[in-house]
Amino acid sequence: MQLQTVNGDLLDQDVDVIVNAWNRNIIPWWLLLPQGVSGAIKKRGGYAPFRELGKLGAIPLGGAVITGAGKLPFKSIIHVAGISMWWRSSERSIRDSTRNAIAIAAEHGFQSIALPLIGAGTGGGSTDDVLAMMLDELENCDFEGLVRIVRFRR
Repeated sequence: MQLQTVNGDLLDQDVDVIVNAWNRNIIPWWLLLPQGVSGAIKKRGGYAPFRELGKLGAIPLGGAVITGAGKLPFKSIIHVAGISMWWRSSERSIRDSTRNAIAIAAEHGFQSIALPLIGAGTGGGSTDDVLAMMLDELENCDFEGLVRIVRFRR
């Protein structure tokens, strides 16, 4: 695995697939205020990935599912349930989300993946703590390609 940590916009990364830090997918997506990564995806990529996501049902905390990328230039979007029903992340949800996103990317043969800081922002996690947990979890993942963690910067 080639691992990078960069500052920037997740949606501007030149990778096969991106990760959307999502929720448990129990509340209909159209009821949620656009914010964070999912808000940016809706704004630039349209609603198609979320319509597809809505058909997949509930996601276990830390789980991951894959959809199309809408109007975005990626092959797919992997959505992870990084926050609970109370809009909070935990070490378990961050680690499981990271591991499950990488597993889906490997299963689909993607060569590169970009992840946001899962559980920071809306999830309430400290950016430094979240980054440390994700980097630690990635050491245990098997992926033959580029893994880029993107710290949001305009």
